Formats: sequence, C-alpha cells, structure tokens
Amino acid sequence: MTILPRDPNGCPYLILAPMEGVGDRCFRKAMASVGGFDEAVTEFMRVPINAHVKSLARQYRSDETAPIPQAAQLMGSDPELMAAMAQEVEKRGAPRIDLNCGCPSNTVTGKGAGSSLLKEPNALYQIARAMVKAVSVPVTVKMRSGFEDTSLFKENLLAAQESGIRFLTLHPRTKVDGYGPPAKWELIAEAKSLLKIPLVGNGDILNVQDALNMLKVTGCDALMIGRGSVINPFIFHQIRAHFANIEYRPQWNVLARYFNVYLKEISPDMPARSQVNKMKQLMGFLFKGNAALLARRQAVLSSSHPSLESFMDYAVPLLQEAW
Repeated sequence: MTILPRDPNGCPYLILAPMEGVGDRCFRKAMASVGGFDEAVTEFMRVPINAHVKSLARQYRSDETAPIPQAAQLMGSDPELMAAMAQEVEKRGAPRIDLNCGCPSNTVTGKGAGSSLLKEPNALYQIARAMVKAVSVPVTVKMRSGFEDTSLFKENLLAAQESGIRFLTLHPRTKVDGYGPPAKWELIAEAKSLLKIPLVGNGDILNVQDALNMLKVTGCDALMIGRGSVINPFIFHQIRAHFANIEYRPQWNVLARYFNVYLKEISPDMPARSQVNKMKQLMGFLFKGNAALLARRQAVLSSSHPSLESFMDYAVPLLQEAW
C-alpha cells in the first residue's frame, strides 16, 4: 500500500494543485522558487480522440519545478490513447501520472472527459486501469464528488480504487457546483471511511487553520492546495512551521524572487496587453488575500498600462507598502 509520507514534525504531504489558467508554468516555477510543498502537478494535458500522443507529450517538462517533483495530469476519454499518453510522459520523466476526473468546463465535459467521467464509473475504471497497466510510475485520480449530484459518489470512489491507482484526491464539489458553494469536507471524511488507498483532501484551504481543520474533520492523509497558494504563496511554509512549532515570517525578498521568476517565464511573444492582464490576474489574488490591500484591489485591476514594466512599477510599491 502506498503511504504518503509526513515530514519529521508530522506535517502531512503537501501538493500544489493543478489549476487551469492561473496554475500554468509561470506560476508553478514561481511557486517552486518559494518552495514548501512536496510535489507539483501540471495543468491538465488534453488527449483528444485521434491525438498524436508523442507530440502532445512534449508539453510535459519534468524539470519545471526542480528540485520539487512535478506530476503530469492527463485528461481524456479514450482508454487506449490515455494509456499511450501515460507511457509517453513517463518516458519524459513524470514521477506520477494523474487522471483528471474533475474539470467542470462544458467544453471538456461535452467531449466525455473531466468530470463527465463521474457519470459512468465503469468508464472511469477502464481509463484508469489502462493507464495503470501501461506504466511503472504511480497513477492517481483527482475527482469531484459527482456530476449533477453525489448519487454515484461511492461507485466512483470504488471504481477508481479497483483500477489499481496509488491514491485519490477529492475535491468535494460536484461539476454543477463549479467553484461556488463551500466545499463539503464531510464527503472527504466519507471517502476516507470507504477507501483503502490514501486520500488527499482538496478544497477551501486558504490558511493554516483551514489546513488543520480539514485534517481534523476528514482524517485525510495529505493536502492539496490550489487557490490558497495563489492568494498566499507562503501557505505551505506556514503549515510546516505550525507542525514544527516555530514562527514563519514571509520575507519580501522571497516574494520579489517569486515575481522575478514569474516575469521571466511570461512569453515575450505575448501582446503587451495580454502580459499586463496575466500579471493582473496574479496580483488580483494577492491583493484579495491581504486585508490591508483589499481596498486597493479594484484600482489595480482596472488600471491602464502600456507595458508589463509600467504595471509592475505601479503595483509592486503598493504591495510592498502593505507587506
């Protein structure tokens, strides 16, 4: 049985969540410069019908978050193609391969992938099983609690487990819920009681107390944090510090390094307006997570700048002033 390790102070295994859009290479590399987590996961790589898997697999880079390992997340509906893609990313150094059974996007679910797999537990099983048989590295599943409702919740959990995956990550919202209602952590507790494999809890962990509450309420084996890490890049260090019974004080020079890495990864071929909007998205989260900055958030997001450099000259001093 796979055991997700805890650190010497008892802190659970911490995973940086895959997030479409904001959780791209720029963000993952910037977060790796801050550190504190045990593993990262790529944004999902779509494997459409008739895909050329060797070409698609070139999207994956195992060294993006080095020395922190980075798992590859795949999304698709054809077992043979998904197995072939799993083999290709394993060749490219993926230490773990994750099956996306959670994306709620209509453009995804309309093609039988993402959270639409939760409508057919056998389809989930067939895809996961094909991937497990195709590779030697661990295969895992990240899923929501259901599609329209949780009527197949138990069936999906057990189908995933029976496929031979090493562990399962649960985001306790349905596809229909999107990101709106509070995550139903009691479903993670229910899943923990049903599964024999390790369970990773995900959803609404925005600070250290949220992390502790999830562990207490659900009994999960590890934590995956997405939005909370965009709002606060230091959240993983703060969780570790709690278990070590020490104080962690975020340093401005570390955040400055975070920005420098992020900026370096933004494509120079991207139009200036798109570059500014991309950085505004990141700043929007940071300003939202700081009470002293919240009042200025809208002004930052609505500001007009001819270049990324101009925007940073405007926004960074505001951030530093309230740091």
